[in-house]
Amino acid sequence: MRGAAAAVVCAAVLAATGCGSGTQSTEEGSGSTAQFDPIAVVASINQWGMLAKEVGGDQVRVTSILGSTNVDAHDFEPKTSDIATVSKAKVLVANGAGYDEWATKAVSGDTTVVTAATTVGASDGDNPHLWFSKDARKAMAKELSEAFSKIKPDSKDYFAKRLAAWQEDEDELETSMDKFSEKHPEATYASTESVAYYLMSDLNVRDVTPEQYAQTMLNGGEPAPADVQDLQTLLEKHKAGMLINNPQEASDTTNLITGTAHKSDVPVVNVTEQVPERYDSLVDWMDSLVTEFDKALASDATSPEATPSPSSSASDAGSK
Repeated sequence: MRGAAAAVVCAAVLAATGCGSGTQSTEEGSGSTAQFDPIAVVASINQWGMLAKEVGGDQVRVTSILGSTNVDAHDFEPKTSDIATVSKAKVLVANGAGYDEWATKAVSGDTTVVTAATTVGASDGDNPHLWFSKDARKAMAKELSEAFSKIKPDSKDYFAKRLAAWQEDEDELETSMDKFSEKHPEATYASTESVAYYLMSDLNVRDVTPEQYAQTMLNGGEPAPADVQDLQTLLEKHKAGMLINNPQEASDTTNLITGTAHKSDVPVVNVTEQVPERYDSLVDWMDSLVTEFDKALASDATSPEATPSPSSSASDAGSK
């Protein structure tokens, strides 16, 4: 009789709670047991996909379309299956500023779109590598938390806690960046392509890349031989503390320039656009780059060819 009674109680509990099939989960921060139904999030690129996962935790299911560092991101052509994935997203996380128009064109009417360019007021023609900007990262994290909270209001506290934890990591990164700036107050760099412009600006490292070369590369063109020669001369005379190279935009021109840097003992730091697989978060990647820049500038300072930084008449970073 006791066994039968226990079975009746168990059946009643299962019926009341809806358990038994493994579809229930306690949402952290909500204080209640609710249906576990993660938000379908699609990110055009893995930089913002990583951030969405950090803010959303186990309440989101994130798919990043472009995550390879072996392709030219600016010429990326999505497959039909990629477009289908985007069209089914509850939340689309995009970069904007002309970087990933293919993604925003594929969204359906009921999809929430969170775009980095919109959060910081960037437009087509501006440097699109916004994930390197601390302002864009912080704005996107906040926007994502708010978007997720609107879709799952019972998990608002959970998303707020995730956002606060991420902000602590970002604050630590910015502290490291401040220390870098103090250590290298007169640092300069040149670049084969303007991928790291925002990060270098946040680090107060001055861009001395010849203006015409930089603008041509930013607009996706092929620089004139004279502009390439100007950059080579700058490196040969050691007017830049390091050369930033984007291997995803490799060409005969960039190979020529990196070759000149190596021959001139100017440190070369490769900076990809997408996050390499070995990193778990956007902040971790940024922190590793700061460390690489620090080592490069320290190496350049010991070079027998090192000279004082160029005068203020050198090309300013501007919109490179």
